[in-house]
Amino acid sequence: MENTKENTQWKLWEVFTQRKSGEPHEHAGSVHAPDKEMALQNARDVYSRRGEATTIWVVPSEQITSTSPEDSPSFFDPSEDKIYRHPQFYKIPKGVTID
Repeated sequence: MENTKENTQWKLWEVFTQRKSGEPHEHAGSVHAPDKEMALQNARDVYSRRGEATTIWVVPSEQITSTSPEDSPSFFDPSEDKIYRHPQFYKIPKGVTID
C-alpha cells in the first residue's frame, strides 16, 4: 500500500489592510481560502474584527515575487551611483515648512 499524503490545505493568500482612506495598505498577515471571495471573508474575520480596516486586499501568495538576501548587493547597489536621488540636491520652495 502506497503512503501518499495529499495536500488538503487551501491556497495561501497574503492580506493587506488600509486603516483610513488615503493611507497606504500594509501587510497584515496571511489566510487560507479556496478562492478570492472566501479569502476576503476570512481576512475580514481575522484582521478587521474591530473595525481596524477600511479596505482589504488579498493576493495569492504564489503571485508575489521578491528579492532574496543573496540578491541584495547586486540588486540594490546601482542606486548608490545616482546622486540625484539623494534629497540634498533638491531646493525647497519658499513658503514650504518642514516639521
